[in-house]
Amino acid sequence: MLANFRRAIFRPLSIIGLVCLGVLMLFHEPTSFYYYLTVAQLLFVPIVVELLVKLNTWEKLIIASGQLAVTTLFFSLSKLIVFLCVFIYLTSTIVVAWQGVKRFLKRGFVHIEEMMIDLGLIYLVMGGLWFFAFHLKLDFGFSPIITWLTAIHFHYSAFLLCISVGLIGRIQIDRFYRLCCFIIAAGPILVALGITFSRIIELVSVSLYIMAIFCITYFVITWKLPRGQRVLIRGAFLTLCFTIVWSLLYAWSNLTGIRFVDIPDMLAFHGFYNCIGFGCLIVLAWGLSIPPTKHQEYVFPISKIRGKLTTTGKSHPGLVDDMSVFINKAMVPTMITDFYEHTSNYHLTATVKWSTWFKPFAFVYQFISRRIGQLNLPYSSKPVVMDGQILKVDEQSDGRVKPRVWQRAIEDQPVFTAIYSTHWKDTKCYMNIALPLPFSTMHGILHVSTKENNLHLTSDTNGDAGTYLVIGDMILQLPLHEYFILKEEQGTLRAKHHMTLFGLSFLHIDYEIQKKMT
Repeated sequence: MLANFRRAIFRPLSIIGLVCLGVLMLFHEPTSFYYYLTVAQLLFVPIVVELLVKLNTWEKLIIASGQLAVTTLFFSLSKLIVFLCVFIYLTSTIVVAWQGVKRFLKRGFVHIEEMMIDLGLIYLVMGGLWFFAFHLKLDFGFSPIITWLTAIHFHYSAFLLCISVGLIGRIQIDRFYRLCCFIIAAGPILVALGITFSRIIELVSVSLYIMAIFCITYFVITWKLPRGQRVLIRGAFLTLCFTIVWSLLYAWSNLTGIRFVDIPDMLAFHGFYNCIGFGCLIVLAWGLSIPPTKHQEYVFPISKIRGKLTTTGKSHPGLVDDMSVFINKAMVPTMITDFYEHTSNYHLTATVKWSTWFKPFAFVYQFISRRIGQLNLPYSSKPVVMDGQILKVDEQSDGRVKPRVWQRAIEDQPVFTAIYSTHWKDTKCYMNIALPLPFSTMHGILHVSTKENNLHLTSDTNGDAGTYLVIGDMILQLPLHEYFILKEEQGTLRAKHHMTLFGLSFLHIDYEIQKKMT
């Protein structure tokens, strides 16, 4: 661990930050509340960023230029030089925020601890904007000191805290941790909205924020942490618990007009101990070791087809050749496996039901879906007949094994163009379905199983199962899940297709599937 710490400290950006801070200590009389932000800009942010992401040479140069620009601002300068310096620093925060965006786009809405790290990196640009506003004396309706404190807020409470909570989640997670993540992620924005528009919102948001921090502190005290880091991490969060009470007292003072805590008190106590007690300790802890991520790169085969599918081959009987690659066929009625192996022998009647909360989005989306002819479900809940055909797709064009497209329509209006294939992961075979979209492809990777003589397909399980959006080389997992149950009732197949977004039900389709008369 000590070797890791030495490597963290003796990285280029860390060395530049130490030198710049040393210059300021030697040649400039320190003003404490300015240094709370400066220490974060010169040391905390660069050290944490270099530990988390791999920067190229240009990105390192821009961040290093930001460190030098911050140092330069402490000396008497013309307005033009001040503008250039704060612009350079703002640019460096944009570079850091872009790292968070890139991390997210390579992974998507999965692993909440990684999303917290992404958000912390992205939040830094807000600190850069408030820093920019302070030095250029931009009037947003706040005093200069409030503008400066807001810049500090986004460097510590947004950047450093969100990333630290994410790294703790790499060690251990439970359901209350997820709730705390949501509150802490929304906290910086909610507090800012409260300060701007409503003292009550400010007090409520600060109260929730404090509760979440106390819960995270309980976790780091009770969870088993790496031996060399546990004292530093626990010390950092215990300090935060102690200082965050001042934020609550400050919010209460703003609401009632009774001054328990004022800005000078916040600077002298809250600011100082957050910088020394939380900032220094937590950066030292992560400098010793960064917990490894649980996320693994996506390696399943993806379709190369984008936009409308223009070239197809001969007709094909079914969506799959043999259902035995997924299940024991004896566990379900023969009609169910026959439907997948000889799909063209069946016709479907669908009843689409949009959830009430989602209907406004569905109404607007139908104007887009009609144009692209994809995911074009009817807005009405009246039963409709879906006609379809299954055609072969060239393997070279698609890039997957034995692709075949199921094109479905309602009264000659295209509804779905879904290209079916399969892939194996370990000893499990997945149904790999691609829906071409403009410049991208949506992939539904479904796990297939049987239960009580019914066939179950879902994207909501372990392994490769999930819903993904593929743009170029990026594979973004979406917070979208589907659940499909197929059963036989007196010679008729009935299917229930249920979909959720962020865990909220938004679409339900009932299918009646009957064999065509020969």
